[in-house]
Amino acid sequence: MLVLLVALALTLAVLAVALFLWTRGGSPDRGLSWGTPRGWYFLYLTLLLGLALVLARWPRKAAAVLSLAALEVGLGFGSALLYIAHLTITNPLFPNNYRRPLYDWHPLLQAVPRPTPSEQAATARVHITAERLRGRERTPQELQGKTVIALFGGSTTMDFDNRDGESWPERLEEKLGAGRYAVINHGTPGYTTAEHVVQTAFYQPAFGVAPQCTLYYVGWNDLTNAHVRGLDPGYADFHLPGQIDFLGARPLDRPVFTISPVLRILTRLLILAVDTPHPVGTPPGRVEAGSDAQLESIYRSNIHAISAINRERGIVTLWIGQVMNQHQPSSEAMRGWLPFVTPDRMLPMIAHFNRLLQQEATALGDRYIDVPAGNFLDADFIDEGHFSPAGALKFAADIAPTVAEACSRTR
Repeated sequence: MLVLLVALALTLAVLAVALFLWTRGGSPDRGLSWGTPRGWYFLYLTLLLGLALVLARWPRKAAAVLSLAALEVGLGFGSALLYIAHLTITNPLFPNNYRRPLYDWHPLLQAVPRPTPSEQAATARVHITAERLRGRERTPQELQGKTVIALFGGSTTMDFDNRDGESWPERLEEKLGAGRYAVINHGTPGYTTAEHVVQTAFYQPAFGVAPQCTLYYVGWNDLTNAHVRGLDPGYADFHLPGQIDFLGARPLDRPVFTISPVLRILTRLLILAVDTPHPVGTPPGRVEAGSDAQLESIYRSNIHAISAINRERGIVTLWIGQVMNQHQPSSEAMRGWLPFVTPDRMLPMIAHFNRLLQQEATALGDRYIDVPAGNFLDADFIDEGHFSPAGALKFAADIAPTVAEACSRTR
């Protein structure tokens, strides 16, 4: 009877939380949707509790299963409650509500997208090419005679929230004319201008062809390093090693391990014991009201380095500052990603960095494309900065004329 009562109590608690999250929708930080790690977590809890009920006639066996279920519930729900109560900046044990593309470790960039297996190419929501770029496979012959435009940026450039055919880089190619232009998407979640320097220097050509134009959509991810004390000029003390776990690029950090909080803790202990790059904790620093002069200096330096590399190669450089959702200025999901930037400071800092980007681009003789955030509605975003399909189409239409005018000179 004790086993039955405890199992029923835990089942009711799990069902109540699942129903509550279900009513909040399927956004990454708020709701619940099936077919995602968070959905699998609740299915896993349900199976454990169901097994405990089936084994109720054998109390010792049932108690063992029930103990594991209670531990999984306590660790998962407990970490979520700590996060809600602002007692931790990350939510490490409560699974995410989205299925992200897989990533591999890289010695320079730390994490790069894993190519989509050939058997999944026809059904994948987001296709990653053999060269680890979002989009379809291309050949040098196909690109011959076209103006090749390489895009660099973070998740807002990769645009992985929109399925293939709906991302703004694909829409941009449509607007420019796929017969004359080829838009190659190098965007990767979390990438800052530090990664873009490396990409520009070593990984700019794609499919055997160098671009004639490059476009950088930057600013948001660099704020990850705001107010970090003693910030490394290459972001190597916090951001870069943090990318390994943020994108799950370790062999032991695959989605299957995130479903179980207990298994996640065990794999984390194993990583600490055997893996060379150790997990990164909260960096030294504190929340401050103003901007960060040290970060601004690094940001400017990276812009200059990227521009100089492209200029030496005869490649046109275009810049776009981050377009944010003015109708959703704060997000709980940003607390762990921007450890020392409060939600109310994010939009002002983005605006400040956009002004810096425009100043530097103008001084360097590059082209800055000003896209007013006020032109976008809340429905044009899925969160504080990632476009919905409608927003992606609007953004591509806004920038296409300037991109065509600037890049046509290379033809």
